[in-house]
Amino acid sequence: MPTLSKLKIAGPIIAALLLASGCGSKAQTHATPPPPTVGITTVERKSVPIYGNWVATLVGYETANIQPQVSGYLIRQTYREGSYVHKGDVLFEIDPRPFQAVVDQAKAQLAQAKGQLGQAQAQFGLAQINVKRDTPLAKAHAIAQSQLDNDIQAEAQTQALIKANEAAIEAAQAAIETASLNLGFTKVRSLLDGIAGIANTQIGNLVSQSTVLTTVSRMNPIKVYFSISEQEYLSLAGAIENGAQNVDLLRVKNPVKLELTLANGNVYPRQGRVLFADRQVNSQTGTILLVGAFANPGNLLRPGQFGRIRAMTAFNRNALLVPQRAVSELQGRDQIAVVGSDNKIGVRTVEMGDRVGEMWIVNSGLKPGERVVSEGTSKVRDGEVVNPQPDTLKIESPYPTQGEDK
Repeated sequence: MPTLSKLKIAGPIIAALLLASGCGSKAQTHATPPPPTVGITTVERKSVPIYGNWVATLVGYETANIQPQVSGYLIRQTYREGSYVHKGDVLFEIDPRPFQAVVDQAKAQLAQAKGQLGQAQAQFGLAQINVKRDTPLAKAHAIAQSQLDNDIQAEAQTQALIKANEAAIEAAQAAIETASLNLGFTKVRSLLDGIAGIANTQIGNLVSQSTVLTTVSRMNPIKVYFSISEQEYLSLAGAIENGAQNVDLLRVKNPVKLELTLANGNVYPRQGRVLFADRQVNSQTGTILLVGAFANPGNLLRPGQFGRIRAMTAFNRNALLVPQRAVSELQGRDQIAVVGSDNKIGVRTVEMGDRVGEMWIVNSGLKPGERVVSEGTSKVRDGEVVNPQPDTLKIESPYPTQGEDK
């Protein structure tokens, strides 16, 4: 067992160690933490084009519903569904026998009318001879005046009969033409060059003028329908009136190029152009319909497809760009943390403009050359001192700074 003298010596030593340990812990607790490190981006003026993006629907450049012009039973389909057909190609055939019978009947009526016309002409000739012969006899009182009157009446009647037969001949000829047309309509033909769709009816069905047998669409080029907002349209119209540097989608000369992104995310390799705009703004949606066209030589694009149209609508030569992640929103207001010359944070409310890729145009609230926090925005507070470092994830804008645009 330790002696009493050893315990008396060890006590002050232990107390001193405990005191030193307590003082070290207290000093460590009150040490000032280093300022947080944040990534910064310098605000610069850029010359940037402004693009619009809209949902588009593809439709055939020309589309025709193939409907018969006569009623009857369908007896034949002469095209392959989904194949390319030419204007005038026979796609379906309707039973022609009833229509052939009508043609034959009309021809018989024409022959009958011609025969009756010949008889009337012969009677008219005889009536003229009688009138010519009896006129001097009646003047000489060699025959009764009533006989001459009968001859004159017979001449007039046969002349009227000739006119009636001539009209009957014209009617019969018209009937033949109509019947021949209807007979020709039993062969249902394509109205244009294009891709013929699936047949909507089967062989043996009774079809009429209201039956849509199939649809043919011309798909090279192919049309796209997309709607822009009324505000975008007014912006374009105002740019024309005020002579600003905006690009008008509706220009006839040097039309704006359209870019089409397909449903799989791929960009269609050919550029399109705007054809025309609708005559009015849709009062329910506040948009106006624009129609564009894309070359489609391989018929890759089909009616009914959806995509996204992208086109340049303006060009801003004095844009202040910041990364989108540098902008935060608080109670409906956009804010950006600005690093001052003393490395203190100043949180500003800014007005944002259009988005350009992963950058955002600042309309007001910033100046060129200022430094904004673009990495670590969640770690900073207004008035806090930070350790600014160049943003390691900084996005290089593809657009030149002011004075470098070519």
